[in-house]
Amino acid sequence: MMCLLVLLMLASCAASPQDLSGKMFTFPQQTNTARVTLTTSTVSFNAATVCHRSFTDLKRDHILFSMATRTNSNAFLVFWDSTNKEMEPHIKDQKTEYGGCDYKLGMWHSICSTWDSATGLVQLWCDGRPSSRKYITSGPISGSTITILGQEQDSHGGGFDSKQSFVGMMSDVHMWDYTLSACEIQKYVDELNFTPGNVLNWSALDFQITGRVLTEDKQMTCH
Repeated sequence: MMCLLVLLMLASCAASPQDLSGKMFTFPQQTNTARVTLTTSTVSFNAATVCHRSFTDLKRDHILFSMATRTNSNAFLVFWDSTNKEMEPHIKDQKTEYGGCDYKLGMWHSICSTWDSATGLVQLWCDGRPSSRKYITSGPISGSTITILGQEQDSHGGGFDSKQSFVGMMSDVHMWDYTLSACEIQKYVDELNFTPGNVLNWSALDFQITGRVLTEDKQMTCH
């Protein structure tokens, strides 16, 4: 009986996925520590799609999504290059640049990135507008992954640089282990009834906050 009671207590203390619908993570200051670590059970990707919404007034380079393995610190990464005004998807430490994203400060943006290991093609969707499809690298992403919001990993779960950190708000983070269709991405952008991520699901998110990151009601523009 005592053993059963202890097991029940441990189960009640264990972290469980949270429904963050209508919520956002607020990263209020530049640091090399504040971050949100997202838990996934997938250890190999033959394809992937990552979508998120973000709001910032940063005039410097900054990270938007960082997933690392032990062999690739930039296994799947989305980065804004402020100098060249380019959105940069990285896959397995290879990158490509997209200069057509109208990434204005002080407003919400919906960014989706897709990649397929068979073709090696990556594509960026900025507020519903598709980019050209470019070759980046082929072959699966394999190994233990660490996925972080707010910091860019230069090593597996570390190597943070405050000058690359994200400051602002982020919401509706989803990840799929396949490439979403154009119609599904448009549904996500328009906040319609879309298929939630089967790797990361904002409505059932398993996460851990480190440092000064707040979970708040998402701010909406009133007209």
